[in-house]
Formats: sequence, structure tokens, C-alpha cells
Amino acid sequence: MHRDDVPTIVAIEQHSFSDPWSALTFRSALTRPHTRASAAVDADGRPCGYCVLLHVLDEGEIANIAVDAARRGRGIAGRLLDDALAAAVQLELSRVFLEVRESNTAARALYVSRGFRPVGRRSGYYQRPDEDALVLQWTAPV
Repeated sequence: MHRDDVPTIVAIEQHSFSDPWSALTFRSALTRPHTRASAAVDADGRPCGYCVLLHVLDEGEIANIAVDAARRGRGIAGRLLDDALAAAVQLELSRVFLEVRESNTAARALYVSRGFRPVGRRSGYYQRPDEDALVLQWTAPV
């Protein structure tokens, strides 16, 4: 992901989440040494999805992942997640966490297919609508 991608990324973000990150948040993430932000691009080089992995010491967090609504169901999120988990292995992270809406069955199925397992719940984590988040954990292969 590059600075020039931020306006397109923010548009995807706003259509994907009820509490979206701002352009400033994305730009800031791109300057932090413990952040790995990647984008999937279409044939014209325009971002159509993105993933933000935060890492500290030996742990990581998928802080944000989304795909343009018109391009969902084509494996883009899976490729972005696979790329983030490959980066986690390169960074020698022992585990990676994420939160997901309990009702987001498509995302939950993707995460489970990549080895994420439930480890907790955050009551009332999401707003508009109010909903619990499931906390999932991926453990690096030994």
C-alpha cells in the first residue's frame, strides 16, 4: 500500500465498516515501523482490497482487512490474509489476533480456513449496530 492509494482505500473502508478508519489513520499507519499494510490491485493498478498487520515483539494483529464490495467472493481477502500470515512467519510472530463481528459468517469462515481459532469475546465492541466481537487467534506453525 502506498500513500497515493489512501483515497481509494478510504472509500473501500467507508463502504465496508460502520466505524471506518480515516485517511489520517491510514497515512499514519504507513509511517509506523511495526505496521505492514498491503493492497490488492486490479488490472488498472487501482486498489481493490487491503490488509493492515500490526506487530509488536512476537505478536501481531490483523487490524483491518476489506475488499471492494463489487469484487468480494473472488478470493482477494484470502490472498491478502495469506500474505499477512506469510509476513507474520517472516517476522517470527508466534501468533496473530483479530476481532470479527459475530454475525460476519463469511469473514469468520475465511479466518477459520486459515487456522484462526476463537479465544475470546469483546462484549459491545462494535457499534451501528451494537454487536459483540469474537477474538480469534492464529498460531504460527512450528
